[in-house]
Amino acid sequence: MLTLEINGREHVLDGVDADTPLLWVLRDALRLMGAKYGCGIAQCGSCTVLLDGEPVRCCVLPAAAASGRAVRTIEGLAAADGTLHPLQEAWIREDVAQCGYCQSGQIMAAAALLEANPAPTDADIDR
Repeated sequence: MLTLEINGREHVLDGVDADTPLLWVLRDALRLMGAKYGCGIAQCGSCTVLLDGEPVRCCVLPAAAASGRAVRTIEGLAAADGTLHPLQEAWIREDVAQCGYCQSGQIMAAAALLEANPAPTDADIDR
């Protein structure tokens, strides 16, 4: 049995192997489809979620590594009442999306940056 806190809600998962990558637990067990499978080697970022506020590539992170920690996905970025996060609003307003496949990972990485540094420089953003 594995217990995970996802988007502020506790999930008790029976029959999930602790070594299963968190991405597949999110998508297959919890039906949260925002994080995507891209490269499978933590390089592309389409699977980025926040783990205790830090961006991580969940395609290579064993689900057990998230136990006892707070996981936030793109589905949990908006407010409980459905109000979009300012980044989500900006993404729409600026018509950022292209195909959209990696957008959730980009938004989550940007959210982590802005939570840690509300006024990043260009160098901070590049890093």
